[in-house]
Amino acid sequence: MPAQYTEEEVKKAREVLFNEGIKMRYQVAGKEYVDTSLKNAKGSFAMAMQEYVTESCWGSIWTRPGLELKTRSFLNIVMLCCQNRGTELATHVKGAMTNGATEDEIREVLLQAACYCGMPAGIEGFRVAAKAIEEWKAKKVNDGHAIDPHTDVDLSARLNADDI
Repeated sequence: MPAQYTEEEVKKAREVLFNEGIKMRYQVAGKEYVDTSLKNAKGSFAMAMQEYVTESCWGSIWTRPGLELKTRSFLNIVMLCCQNRGTELATHVKGAMTNGATEDEIREVLLQAACYCGMPAGIEGFRVAAKAIEEWKAKKVNDGHAIDPHTDVDLSARLNADDI
């Protein structure tokens, strides 16, 4: 028999997933990018997708233990490269850099993707990634932040309730 939850319980669960998801989105994709995405979602129709992405992908998947953020970034890079999703690929390449990925690692991930999903997708993935990496570096320099080695947030620290 399916579990019965009150409307209030479901609302609270979605709120927790959204709060965890928005923190993770900010951490990986950057506050400016996320805020722009939310601002550009005009009306309840478009906002529903932003809420869904924040709750289900970022709040439910990205915050799970078991994989480091950099590994999750690599998986997204491969999948988006294989699907020729340039805009999202650029976002996730920048997120991978934020999550500690190096240019060499991203290059190797894209070479692996090209081998298994096809050279045209791989070539386009390299074009998109090269531009995204340069934009990421320029933003770090222009923001006054030194480009330094990044480390993943410890898995246990991701779900700190005090940060909500």
